[in-house]
Amino acid sequence: MAEHSHLETRLEHLLAVVQELSLARTLDEVTAIVRHAARALVGADGATFVLRDCDQCFYADEEAISPLWKGKRFPMDICASGWVMRQARALVIEDVFVDPRIPGDAYRPTFVKSMAMVPIRRASPIGAIGTYWACPRVASEDELKVLQALADSTSIALTNVELYNDLERRVRERTAQLEALNDELGAFAYAVSHDLRAPLRAIAGFSRALDERCGPALDARGRDCLARVRRGAARMDRMIDDMLDLSRARGGPDGPRRESVDMSALVRSVAAELQAGQTSRRVRVVVQDGLVAVADAGLVRVLLQNLLGNAFKFTRPRAEPMVEVGAEVSPAGELVYHVRDNGVGFDAARAGELFGAFHRLHDSAEFPGDGIGLATVQRIVRRHRGRIWAESAPGGGASFYWTLAPASAEPVPRDISAESDARRGGAATALVGAQ
Repeated sequence: MAEHSHLETRLEHLLAVVQELSLARTLDEVTAIVRHAARALVGADGATFVLRDCDQCFYADEEAISPLWKGKRFPMDICASGWVMRQARALVIEDVFVDPRIPGDAYRPTFVKSMAMVPIRRASPIGAIGTYWACPRVASEDELKVLQALADSTSIALTNVELYNDLERRVRERTAQLEALNDELGAFAYAVSHDLRAPLRAIAGFSRALDERCGPALDARGRDCLARVRRGAARMDRMIDDMLDLSRARGGPDGPRRESVDMSALVRSVAAELQAGQTSRRVRVVVQDGLVAVADAGLVRVLLQNLLGNAFKFTRPRAEPMVEVGAEVSPAGELVYHVRDNGVGFDAARAGELFGAFHRLHDSAEFPGDGIGLATVQRIVRRHRGRIWAESAPGGGASFYWTLAPASAEPVPRDISAESDARRGGAATALVGAQ
C-alpha cells in the first residue's frame, strides 16, 4: 500500500512537471525544470541533463550535492550517457566502479556510487537524463518508468522550444521585411511628392498659360482638348495627395501614437468642415454623445474625414440626407464604431472591393473621387489592430463598422455580427449642420 501511494505521489509530481515543461520557451528553462524534477522523482543525490553534440556528450546542466561534469564534453564511446544514446535504452548500475560499460575512473573524483540513466527520445536519442546516488542503490522498475516518462516529455519540450525559436526568427525576419517595405513606401511617397509634381506643375502651368493666351482663338474642339488636359492635371494632383495620405496612414515604426480621443467632438468638427464646403445643401448628422477612443488622434481624424466625406457624397441625391455616428459594445466585448447614411448604397456582393486602392463601385461622373479614401481608412484601422467592414444594399444606404484595439490587446480580435437594426437604440444624440 505504501509503495502504491509513493507511486501515485510521483505521478502527480510528474504531471505537474509536464505542465511546467509545456510552458518552457528556452533550453535553459527546460534543463532547469528537468534536472530538478529528475532528482526529486527518484530521491537521487544528483541529476544531469546531457545533450548529444555530434560524437560527444555535452553535460549541459546538473543539480547535485557536489559538482559533477556541468559544461564538459566526453566522447560518446567512453561515458554512460553515450552508451544510453547509442543503445537507445535505459542503463542501471549499482556499482559504477565494477561495471565494464563505463570508465570507473571518471567517477572517482565524485560522490557517485550508483546511477540510472534514460535516453531523451526513444528513436535516435538526442540526449539523456542521468540520476546518481552516493551509496549503492538499484533503481526500481517504477522509478525507471517515471524517469523515462520525464525524458519523453523533455523530448516534446525540446521540439517545442525549437519550433518556438524558429517561429520567433521568422517573425523577426518578416518584421524586418515589412519595415524595409515601409521604408520603400516612404521613399516612394517622397518621390511622388517631389519628382512627379515638378512635371505636373509644368503641365498645369503651361496649359493655363495656353488657355489665357490662345483660348479665345481655339475652336470648340481645341478648347475641349485643353480643358481635358487641365482637368487631368488637377485630377493627377489630387491623386498624388491621396497617395501621400495613404502612405502617411502607415504610421511610425512603433505603431500609432495612443492618446485619449474625444470621438464625439472630433466627428462634429469634421462634419462642420464638410458642411462648410457645400453651402447649397444641408446634411443632418446625428452624433452619439460620449464617444471616446484610445488612438492616434491625427489618424482618427483622417479616418473620419474619409468615412463622413463618403457619406456626404453618396447622400447627395437624397432630399433629406442623414448621417449617423455612434458605437456599441458587441457580445464579444469590443467597442464597435459605426457611420451610417441613407445614401445610394452599394451591392453587398461587391463589398470586398471597397477597400482596394483606386477601386470604385460608382460612376466617377456621378460621384467624383479617386477610390483611395477607404483604402486609407482600412490602413488606419489595421494600424490600430482593428477591423473594418461594411453593410449595404443598392438604394438602402451604407453602414461602415470598425474597431480600434487597445494598445495591449491581442492583434486578432474575434468576429462579431453587425446587424444594422440591432445597433440603433439608446444613444444620446446631437445634430450637426441641421437646418
